[in-house]
Amino acid sequence: MNAAPADQIRLLDVQDLDVRLQQLAHKRKSLPEHAEIESLTKDHAQVRDLLVAAQTEESDCAREQTKAEQDVDQVRQRAARDQQRLDSGAVTSPKDLENLQREIISLAKRQGDLEDVVLEVMERRESAQERVTELTERVGAVQGKLDDATARRDAAFESLDGEAATATKERGVISATIPADLLGLYDKLRAQQGGIGAAKLYQRTCQGCRQELAITDINAIRSAAPDTVVRCENCRRILVRTSESGL
Repeated sequence: MNAAPADQIRLLDVQDLDVRLQQLAHKRKSLPEHAEIESLTKDHAQVRDLLVAAQTEESDCAREQTKAEQDVDQVRQRAARDQQRLDSGAVTSPKDLENLQREIISLAKRQGDLEDVVLEVMERRESAQERVTELTERVGAVQGKLDDATARRDAAFESLDGEAATATKERGVISATIPADLLGLYDKLRAQQGGIGAAKLYQRTCQGCRQELAITDINAIRSAAPDTVVRCENCRRILVRTSESGL
């Protein structure tokens, strides 16, 4: 394959831009914010689950407290009715009076027991409410950190994508001036050789594989016409000759 020396030189410019685009893509993929966001997202989900559990517990305690208070009120009303009957003098039978007094005493004990239940439930509910408040604050704090990390990631994306767009545009402009067959060979080799399809020959060393060429290869390149597209015998990449090639 033949190509004007100037076209081969421009191929190095395209290679530099392709390397830059690879670097930008790698940097975009490996931003530290990715791991930070992933970790914070997991933390947020865990704390949110704990908050939901605490809210459920508080809600259950609220219903339990309401039921216990209703039970106390029912017993209190019944005891008040019995006491009213006792005080009214309507009950005259000694046996009925004894039974009524016994029931009033029993209701008083029952009321005391139920009031203890109410206090125990209220304590559990208060503890659950404190837990809800604590976890709500934690969810907010983690969300704040997550929002900050996401904003930093998005800002980095914008910057990197802007650089990539500029490099891509510049690559398109330069590529349009390079013969299609030369550019096609370069793209093929770049895909095969880890992103490097063309390399400068510097001081008899291929900058693609970093190996110094054998003297026989140097002599062959030295004798080749300036427009001959030469290849590295070690890595098979396109070798671009410059004044620094050491020929």
